[in-house]
Amino acid sequence: MNKIFFLGECMIELRRTDKTNMRQSFAGDVFNSAVYLKRCFNKVSCAMVTALGEDKLSTEMVEAFEQAGLDTGLVFRHPHKNAGLYAIETDDKGERSFTYWRSDSAARTLARFLDKKVLSAFKAGDLLFFSGISLAVIAPQDREVFWQKLSALKDAGAVLVFDPNYRARMWQSTDEAKYAFDKAFSMAQIALPGVEDLSALYGINDARGVIEYCQSHDIKEVVVKDGPNSVLSLSQGHIEHHTIVPNQNVVDTTSAGDAFNGVYLGARMNDLDIDKSIALAAKAASIVIQHSGAIAPKEAFTDGMSPLLSSE
Repeated sequence: MNKIFFLGECMIELRRTDKTNMRQSFAGDVFNSAVYLKRCFNKVSCAMVTALGEDKLSTEMVEAFEQAGLDTGLVFRHPHKNAGLYAIETDDKGERSFTYWRSDSAARTLARFLDKKVLSAFKAGDLLFFSGISLAVIAPQDREVFWQKLSALKDAGAVLVFDPNYRARMWQSTDEAKYAFDKAFSMAQIALPGVEDLSALYGINDARGVIEYCQSHDIKEVVVKDGPNSVLSLSQGHIEHHTIVPNQNVVDTTSAGDAFNGVYLGARMNDLDIDKSIALAAKAASIVIQHSGAIAPKEAFTDGMSPLLSSE
């Protein structure tokens, strides 16, 4: 089985527990996806590709990666910068709001660590998963070098997987974001977009339109997430609807899409078909939204997933 690399930023998370206290943990979209993949498919080899500081919290973050079963060989340590931080609050409908401190995080320098030796760690057939947040975090002056690195990996046989995950506040303008997203879509072989992301950036308001946009970039496998609505997929030129049952017990929507991505990719790496992979991914997302925070309690998550996984 091939390996999957999750490239991007993991941050220090602060979540309010009452008016004067907060709980600290670690989270970030690609890290969340890696955790949920590993919980469901432990035999899949997963690695984090990121940059942290040399401070105590960065060290504890690396320990959290290792406790989750992730390879940390490509976790780089910047001597003068630290990990980013954010605070999160949720309303009574489970919708979240964030406050970030990440403008000078170590992850912004990640592209500078991707030298020839690092790229040689990727073998033909390995997956590299990155997101719109991964792109936004990379310092603007480093992005052209980053595209060159991705192109080299693709030429060497790596499979590039892209989730747009658009966050407007992370970009200087929509034109800057569109340029980066167009580049990413043009290079990806697998895309996991959400309708909301492309609606905000491109004015594409339905799953069929998202599929057509991805087809224009010749992406071979596409899974379109549309909140509680049906999932639409494209594979080998065939478009298919996948009905999902929305979970009405919404506590916190944080990382629902991340869980979907991780479990879907893990299922596909285990040679499950697209329909079964989407069913597992949707179930994972439905469990995650019933718990506060980006990383749901392990026992609750695995207990919820095990009936579906045990049939495989």
